[in-house]
Amino acid sequence: MPRIRLGAVLASVLLLNGCLVGPRYQRPVVTSPPVFRGQEGEAQKASIADLPWWEIFQDDALRSLIKTAIANNNDLRVAAARVEQARQFARVARSDYFPGVGYQVGASGGKNEYLGTPANSSGKTQGTLALGLGAAWEADVWGRIRRSNEYALARYLGSEQGRRGVLLSLVSGVAQAYFELLELDLRLAIAHRNVDSFQGSLKIFEERLNAGVASRLETARAQGALASTAAAIPELERQIALQENQIRILLGASPGPIPRTRTLLEQTLPPEVPAGLPSSLLERRPDVLQAESAVRAANAQVGIAAAAVFPKIGLTALFGRASSPLADFTAGRFSIWSLAATAAGPIWEGGGIRAQKRQAVAAWEQTRIEYEQTVLGAFRDVSNALVTREKLEGVRARQMEAVQAYQAAVEVSLKRYTAGKSSYFEVLEAQQQLVPAENALAQTELNRRLVIVQLYQALGGGWNLSDAAWSGPANPTP
Repeated sequence: MPRIRLGAVLASVLLLNGCLVGPRYQRPVVTSPPVFRGQEGEAQKASIADLPWWEIFQDDALRSLIKTAIANNNDLRVAAARVEQARQFARVARSDYFPGVGYQVGASGGKNEYLGTPANSSGKTQGTLALGLGAAWEADVWGRIRRSNEYALARYLGSEQGRRGVLLSLVSGVAQAYFELLELDLRLAIAHRNVDSFQGSLKIFEERLNAGVASRLETARAQGALASTAAAIPELERQIALQENQIRILLGASPGPIPRTRTLLEQTLPPEVPAGLPSSLLERRPDVLQAESAVRAANAQVGIAAAAVFPKIGLTALFGRASSPLADFTAGRFSIWSLAATAAGPIWEGGGIRAQKRQAVAAWEQTRIEYEQTVLGAFRDVSNALVTREKLEGVRARQMEAVQAYQAAVEVSLKRYTAGKSSYFEVLEAQQQLVPAENALAQTELNRRLVIVQLYQALGGGWNLSDAAWSGPANPTP
């Protein structure tokens, strides 16, 4: 009869194992716009984010840098370590589904031993040996263990999305830093070209001074303009070295030079940059998915807190053998066994359990709001990139007109000056206006390329790449 009753208890516990307290997870509702602001025409399903990074960046040197960064970057390695921690945490939570099995062995020997042997041992040396195998298991009646596993899995998935976010940021960061380096190269070339121009003007002024048809003021002004322009060269060289060192850090390497194969103006731009559907952004951008994992984890925490008010039901089993004297240990069957079911739960804890649940609900509310804010920020990032790309084309067109006009003004002013039809002021003024115009155009050319990088990152580029595919093909083709 006792065994029948115990079997009934076990059967009832297993039947109750299907209960699950706490709210079921549902993704927070966020209204997606029909199209991104700055998106031309109707939203298309295709997106530039569907392309791998090596099809976006056509520079072989840049591709090599990105592959090296993916292999060696320390931030990415730290993110991978976080993922491994979360993976093992999830495995620890999963182990609660199974019973814990352990063993215990005890052996002793002595004369007239008081414990473990008969009281009357006639002064003989006695020995005691006990061997036990025990198991304990918590029945997940209320779903506490399942909620704990849901929480651990959400943390793991969130860390994985965090790692992919670091990976995407790394690819974008290397590309941005590389383009900024090329822009510094372009500005350095502009500075050298303008130094040559000012030297030519100074030579003309000195020739006229030696001929007695010009004053010392003209040559002094020309020398000052030349020195001011030449001073930009070492400063640009300093910035280039610092930028190269920054890229080397992204590569996980010591400071050093960075190879280049193309100039900034030789970097090709994609003719079209489809953004895709705004609603698809929720499925592919890593920070959005990571924020959703945080909501899922917080939702599971609410379930864990809700299950705390119910009793924990456990089953324990023990099988073993004890013998004294030692010679009797191998005889017969187990001499120790037990099966037990326990239930333990709170009665009153001063409102602590209720407070824990309210805290869990408040934490869930916080993560829900943060998720919504992350989604809105994602929509903003894409829109900003699309609008910027469109407006930069107009800026570039006007700046090119300005540079061409100032270049023509420099040529005309030099001819007028040598012909004696204008003063040296016209020459210096035209040259001084050309320098900032060329630098502004160089900055715009940089921005035109950076906005593609920013758009690719904002759209969650490479979302469909496996971890192994992120390293890129051995020989990518344009």
